Amino acid sequence: MNTKKMSVLLSSIMICGIVAGCSPKTTEAPKDAPATTAPAQTTSKPKETVKLKFFTGKVETVDLINTMIEKFNSENPGIVVEQEYQKDASNVIKVKFASGDIPDITTVVEQDYIDQGKYLDLSSEAFWSRVLPAIKELSTDVKTGKQFRVATNVTTAGIFYNKKIFNELGLKEALTWNEFKANLQTIKDKKPDVAPIFIAGRESWTLGHFIEFLPHGIIKQTLGVNGSRKAFINNESDKLAFDAENGSIDTFAKRLLELKSAGLMNGDALTATYDNQKEAFATGKAAIISQGMWVLGDLLKINPNIQNDIGFSPYPSIQDGTKPVVLSADDSRYAITSQSKHPAEAKKFLEFLIKPENLKTYSEFLKSPPAFTDVSADWGPLKDQVSQALKTGVNIPFTDTPSGFSGDDAGRMVQDVLAGKYTKTIDFAKAYQTAWDKAWKATHK
Repeated sequence: MNTKKMSVLLSSIMICGIVAGCSPKTTEAPKDAPATTAPAQTTSKPKETVKLKFFTGKVETVDLINTMIEKFNSENPGIVVEQEYQKDASNVIKVKFASGDIPDITTVVEQDYIDQGKYLDLSSEAFWSRVLPAIKELSTDVKTGKQFRVATNVTTAGIFYNKKIFNELGLKEALTWNEFKANLQTIKDKKPDVAPIFIAGRESWTLGHFIEFLPHGIIKQTLGVNGSRKAFINNESDKLAFDAENGSIDTFAKRLLELKSAGLMNGDALTATYDNQKEAFATGKAAIISQGMWVLGDLLKINPNIQNDIGFSPYPSIQDGTKPVVLSADDSRYAITSQSKHPAEAKKFLEFLIKPENLKTYSEFLKSPPAFTDVSADWGPLKDQVSQALKTGVNIPFTDTPSGFSGDDAGRMVQDVLAGKYTKTIDFAKAYQTAWDKAWKATHK
């Protein structure tokens, strides 16, 4: 082979080698070689933890719910529930809805927000077959007939009194205002170191309850449960008559000032706290308080020996021609917000809370009967007295208030009454009407 041909051949070999080196290899494996599988390429990101925001204004159950949340979180990897408690929850939730910091599940349920579609419709959930019919009725929106909330318990509120003091002084449960005031006067005269009735005026919600149970109680017994709910929700002012002279609100303010002027309440009624109230009653330094079953657990913690000395009766009628009342309502309400990014996980947490074993624990802690028929709980020592009170007094629900006028807002107005802001009680009644109307109109533009 001549030199020229040799050069061409070598060049061709080099080019082929270069091309082969740059091309993918397709050489077959030997027939007897073991089969191999290429490792799968992992491109999906790990699943993020879902954080559920639980917003509540129920102070009595914060610690218990935290314990239950720990259990739920441990049983449900990938979901973390975080509880937020706010003292003035009804007003705080307004800010949350407005700012976009929206909880997934909450105990704060307002009619205005139901009207605005802020809550998820729970009507088709399976758990309703387990709920007491009366509680399901109270959980039903009067406008749409749907259920946007569920209550886990039944609660009652009325007059807690010290039976030992009553027996010692020969007093009986009071059903009229004159009887009630006479009892307080006897306690003041015979036991000067005991507050006849102890008011926790620094906690505005406790005074808001006075409004719900006493003057609103007149409206509720006059119009009935559904009739009064519609009147409150639709602001039927001719039926509510908040600003009427000698009406329910005016009469309530007069009765409250009667107690103050006669020295029948604790001298620090404006500054005393809920804790002060519980301590005073549990230790025998107060003969009467206005509260609900939610207080019972704390009273027994402070003084377990008081268990057999606690009496319970309806609120006396404050206006001639009306009857005594006792709160009988849905308690511990839960709703899932319609803007929740995690409705499935929120339902899972709600289902956890209403499991029979968890509701039993909750009911016995709160000393409140369960609203679910498959839960048997030893909820407290006042069963018989509560049953009797429910037979004696007209049973009333909580008030459906406008979202801009919470029980705390009403309570702050009652603080003004005790502080002497109003020279005439009718001025308070008119101010109450104005505040209610303003809040209602703000959400019904």
